[in-house]
Amino acid sequence: MSDDIPTLRRILRTCKTVAMVGLSAEWHRPSNFVAKYLQSHGYRVIPVNPRYDHILGERCYARLEDIPEPVHMVDVFRKPADVPPIAASAVAIGARCLWQQLGVANLEADAIARAAGLDSVLDRCVKIEHARLFGGLHWVGVDTQVISARRPS
Repeated sequence: MSDDIPTLRRILRTCKTVAMVGLSAEWHRPSNFVAKYLQSHGYRVIPVNPRYDHILGERCYARLEDIPEPVHMVDVFRKPADVPPIAASAVAIGARCLWQQLGVANLEADAIARAAGLDSVLDRCVKIEHARLFGGLHWVGVDTQVISARRPS
C-alpha cells in the first residue's frame, strides 16, 4: 500500500484531476463532503455515477471510460467487491492512482493497479489525508478529542 507520508504527499500534490466513482449528489453523504472539500482545495472532481447528470456543477459520467479528458486519480466510494473492475478501468484510462476510501480495501483491485504501475491507496480518506498532510485538520471539522486553545507542540 502507498501509505507512507512522502508517497501520500506526492500523490496529493500531483493528482489534481480526480474521478470520484460512487459520488452522490446527496449533500449529507461522505462522498459529497469529500468532493466539496477537494474542489475547495483546487482539485477538479469528475463524478462517476450513472444515476445523475450533474453533481456539484460537474457533468457526471456513467463509467470511467466515458470521461473525455485525462484523469490522475480514481477515488472509489463503492463496496469492496465492486472495486476490481474499477481498478481495471483506472488502468485502461491511464490513471496514475487508485484510491480506495475508508472502509474500501480490495486486495485484488490493489494488485491490478500495482501490476500496471499505478499508485494504490486502500482504506484511507483522501480528505482526511490531505488535511493531515497539508495542515488543515483543525479547520475541517475533524473531532480530535482535544479540548484546548493551544496547538500541540
